[in-house]
Amino acid sequence: MKKTLVAFFSASGVTARAARAIAEATGADLFEIEPAEYYTAADLDWTSKRSRSSLEMEDEACRPAIADAVADMDAYDTVFLGFPIWWYVEPRIVDTFLEAYDFAGKTVIPFATSGSSGIGGAERRMHTVCPAAAWKPGALLNGVDAAAWARHVS
Repeated sequence: MKKTLVAFFSASGVTARAARAIAEATGADLFEIEPAEYYTAADLDWTSKRSRSSLEMEDEACRPAIADAVADMDAYDTVFLGFPIWWYVEPRIVDTFLEAYDFAGKTVIPFATSGSSGIGGAERRMHTVCPAAAWKPGALLNGVDAAAWARHVS
């Protein structure tokens, strides 16, 4: 039996809303990629070069720890993967998630939210971080009906 997971990282709640709509529309399980160390408002201040998020994004090798793990990742065939766009790509904690599991034989469908950037840079980068996955084209879901999009691509 095929199972679908919606895994997402959300710093402000915007991506979380899209993830919940996708999970409800597709009957998928929901998993929040939560950092082991919570991000404060100061951590997320992208205008400060010394903020935690800025420092993480400057370091390609940075892999922030995740608080919890997916209970049975082997049970899922399809994973919708959601995140906000940071510095034109996915946040490093998403890379932590991608490297934590074996995605061989799994379909991964990315979705993102952003104030101004597209998803293309994140898609290219994630393909190199996790080449074993069967990647489907993703979407930027700003102002898009996330549920309708998910039903269309799944």
